[in-house]
Amino acid sequence: MLNIKNKNQKGSEKVWPEKLYTQQEVDNLLEEKNLEGSRSSLGREINEEARTADRQQRLEDSNVADLVKKSNRILVSISTHALPFDFFPNTINVEEGRVTIITRHFLSSEVHSVDLRNISNIFINTSFLRSQLVIISKTFEENEIRIRSLRTKEAVFARRIIEGLRVFENKQIDTSGYTKAELITKLEELSKTEIVT
Repeated sequence: MLNIKNKNQKGSEKVWPEKLYTQQEVDNLLEEKNLEGSRSSLGREINEEARTADRQQRLEDSNVADLVKKSNRILVSISTHALPFDFFPNTINVEEGRVTIITRHFLSSEVHSVDLRNISNIFINTSFLRSQLVIISKTFEENEIRIRSLRTKEAVFARRIIEGLRVFENKQIDTSGYTKAELITKLEELSKTEIVT
């Protein structure tokens, strides 16, 4: 065996190595160390991929939550008012992503939804007492939806909100961060135009 001397302040000491290694054993130990290093880098890569997947999952969950929030918020709801009585009033619900028209009959009703991106134009026809809202759809088979017997003020308001939402949709602006009152205010400001009544 080898005597390895280590000098300190008091003098020299003899140190006996626990084991002497052959070149093959040294090579094997270095190879194991390299493997451990590559395993740890592999572990870091796996952890990074897990963090990225977790971030992506949270982003998708947030997007789904925003879509649910947008699809459930009715910004404007107006009903028809036929004279003298309207026992089966039709209703227009303006949501953030679509306009829903509910047409009621004696024992039945029809519900028709039009996505904002499928609305090509909106008109208001006014008469002495009431107004008619006309929605031109790209996908509806008759191409237009007419809702009669609306109060003029309500019809103008609904048109302004729908036009503002169409602008937001075309510019791909996310509206889920606004409260309902903030969104309605912004939409009214955006679509303010002089309408002859």
